[in-house]
Amino acid sequence: MPVTVLLVDDEPLVRAGLRAVLEAQPDISVAGEAADGAAVIPLVRQLRPDVVAMDVRMPLMDGIEATRAVLRTVQDPPKILVVTTFENDEYVYEALRAGADGFLLKRSRPAEIVHAVRLVAEGESLLFPAAVRALAAEYGSSPARAAMERAALTEREAAVLRLMARGLSNAEIAARLVVGTETVKTHVSAVLAKLGARDRTQAVIAAYESGFVTPR
Repeated sequence: MPVTVLLVDDEPLVRAGLRAVLEAQPDISVAGEAADGAAVIPLVRQLRPDVVAMDVRMPLMDGIEATRAVLRTVQDPPKILVVTTFENDEYVYEALRAGADGFLLKRSRPAEIVHAVRLVAEGESLLFPAAVRALAAEYGSSPARAAMERAALTEREAAVLRLMARGLSNAEIAARLVVGTETVKTHVSAVLAKLGARDRTQAVIAAYESGFVTPR
């Protein structure tokens, strides 16, 4: 089955460009479009897309509020890929903190756009580049550090979290640690449970904000 995508952006040319790039792929299909975050929830419920590619800045409801609304109200919500102009935009980081699964620059090359959609759909690695890591570190706090201490990760779980924070997939982590992929999945699940994280993105944000992992 193809990966289905809902495009949400207030600029028709951006939506048209993304549609042209994505629909050129045999394994990706654009399920629909919206011009504002306020239209996302009904379309998600109607179309059940795998991924929502959502602009972070829109006039009525921005990508941050739309992300929160989808995750709060939609059962089995789609993956959310934030689309933005500036990679160091604090709006992007707030969207990731709200639960988005990654972000994509509007100026990205077609191959990068396709890769981002596939990566987010698979859910086993992250779009978390250096600029966002730096923002995450700036949000460091005592509560985040205390939460990380309470998690009491094992040595292997800590190693897995560090590699997750570098954006490695389960298969890449397995190769690095010389273990099976299923073993990595078990460790990832344990890390998420101990941190109270919804997904890998939230776990990695916790790692940076607590100082457990630092930007390079």
